[in-house]
Amino acid sequence: MEIKIQKTAAPKQKPTDENNLGFGKIFTDHMFVMDYDPESGWHDARIVPYGDISLSPACAVFHYGAEIFEGLKAYRRADGGVQLFRPDANIERMNNSAERLCLPQLDPEFTLKALETYVELEQDWVPHTPGASLYLRPFLIGTDPFLGLHTIQKATFMIIASPSGNYYAEGLNPVKIMIEDEDVRAVRGGTGYAKCGGNYAASNRAGAKAEAKGFSQVLWLDGVERKYVEEVGSMNVMFKIDGEVVTPVLLGSVLPGVTRRSCIQLMKDWGMKVTERLISVEELFTAAKEGRLEEAWGTGTAAVISPIGMLSFKGESFVINDNKIGPTAQKLYDELTDIQWGRKDDPYNWIVKIDRK
Repeated sequence: MEIKIQKTAAPKQKPTDENNLGFGKIFTDHMFVMDYDPESGWHDARIVPYGDISLSPACAVFHYGAEIFEGLKAYRRADGGVQLFRPDANIERMNNSAERLCLPQLDPEFTLKALETYVELEQDWVPHTPGASLYLRPFLIGTDPFLGLHTIQKATFMIIASPSGNYYAEGLNPVKIMIEDEDVRAVRGGTGYAKCGGNYAASNRAGAKAEAKGFSQVLWLDGVERKYVEEVGSMNVMFKIDGEVVTPVLLGSVLPGVTRRSCIQLMKDWGMKVTERLISVEELFTAAKEGRLEEAWGTGTAAVISPIGMLSFKGESFVINDNKIGPTAQKLYDELTDIQWGRKDDPYNWIVKIDRK
């Protein structure tokens, strides 16, 4: 399929202070758009000037949450070139999410072509400042213009982009996390493994409560027994106990993170013991009290690695590693960002370079 390109006649002023970009606040000049219906399949792929879109008030995405999304980044290398990190994994996960919500599947090869073509056009928006990147947000919405719960027949796939800095204001400094014991994010058999907006909307109440108490994020427990940790807000989570790295096993209620998968691969290649299993709050608190909980950190595209300096549960809190980033979290951050920004060779073929044409 051909991708039609309509360049903007009024380019925006690019940010002059790349040290204060924030996250997801500024948007580039263009967006990718492609439509779907059963008769034509995916069609009319186009890159057009960034702007508002027109949808029917009866659109399925508004009434039934027929929506999924992804998040990945474009990075500026020292030689001025631009590259993506594991876009194939994001596309794979997007199709898994689409299958769960009965949205149409994307052709992986064409979707990668769309990402590459879009980033090539917008690559002057990729920041040059270390630590900053161009955040890419592909998303897919059901656009059927009638009410009634039904299988999606029409859809739109889009990509927008935002030059961004650190996801957390704390940057790589440890964050304070509150373990939620009332609200539930997801259950097995639900949409926990899909990256859909409903999962995040359901987390807002607990997130607001945590923020009001001075915490950065919520650590979710399983939805049945309310005792096993699952993930942290916008991140997967890992703990180093007695030299072993433990992370919640993927049982359908936890998002299978691309950064999580990459960290596990790196640590195993370094000869570290990494185990995916159930982890209870009681086990964590016991390990902390006995001095065996050495490190804790979150992993995700937006933050990469976010060290956890404090965990709090039902009024009891404990500090991890003297509220400092630990050696494993630091090593993972350094290794991942060195590969992502092209400061180190990529032995895994995770990188896709975008060449200016």
